[in-house]
Amino acid sequence: MEVEERVASLPGGSIRYLLRRSARSRGLRVTIDRRSGAVVSVPVATRRGWSRPEPAIERFLAEREAWLRRHLDRQVRERTTLEARGGLRDGALVRYRGELHRLAIVPAEASASRRSTVSREPAPNGSGADVLVVRLGAADRRDLSAVLADSFRARARRSIEREIARHAGALEVTPSRVTIRDTRSRWGSASRSGALSFSWRLVLAPPEALETVVVHELAHLRVFGHGPKFWALVASRRPDHATWRRWLREHSFELHAALDEIGAPAGRDERVGS
Repeated sequence: MEVEERVASLPGGSIRYLLRRSARSRGLRVTIDRRSGAVVSVPVATRRGWSRPEPAIERFLAEREAWLRRHLDRQVRERTTLEARGGLRDGALVRYRGELHRLAIVPAEASASRRSTVSREPAPNGSGADVLVVRLGAADRRDLSAVLADSFRARARRSIEREIARHAGALEVTPSRVTIRDTRSRWGSASRSGALSFSWRLVLAPPEALETVVVHELAHLRVFGHGPKFWALVASRRPDHATWRRWLREHSFELHAALDEIGAPAGRDERVGS
């Protein structure tokens, strides 16, 4: 895959973007990447009509300039907010189960454990944010982001399996398999074979949002597609599902960038294509 930096001259001013050529691309698509900003994907130069895509890219971006600037501006605001919380350092704020928690990092030499652990504790004196205490194990070679990600993944599995147990019977479905991943474009998915997949980052969101995604994917085991029957099925278990789907859309950048400071893989926020 070839990646080059480019500048598009748009009516509202210049915008930098990354031009990504891929043999898998079938047309022109723009993506807002958490780290790289605007990324334009096009077919390889040897494909007919794609040797010089810049004029087509500028027209494409100009038609979507308002959308593009809105998402880039939002990305800057949200990145600033995350940085103000302190990143991944002792005393920083990290969202978990929808609420901001303060990180308390216990160094390896002060911990009796050989493997790092993460525990949730109430705020001292009952005021302020609850605390996520990370006790770094003496023999643990994982960095802090990996320690937190592994803990969040395990907690997400427990929460997701609990919601599946609570709703599957009422929806008259039985998943064949449940996988917890770090998906980037979807919070969950369902296959016709009954396999379900969920993002562990749902555990960072309010429990109602996690439950909504679980109900959504379970409902797909009965009704594929998003027609009236499907939404009626979802509403039968979570009448307020639209509220929590909107919450996830509005906090997508934050949840996917939560551990970026220590090298979590890049992901994408929004995209449009031709």
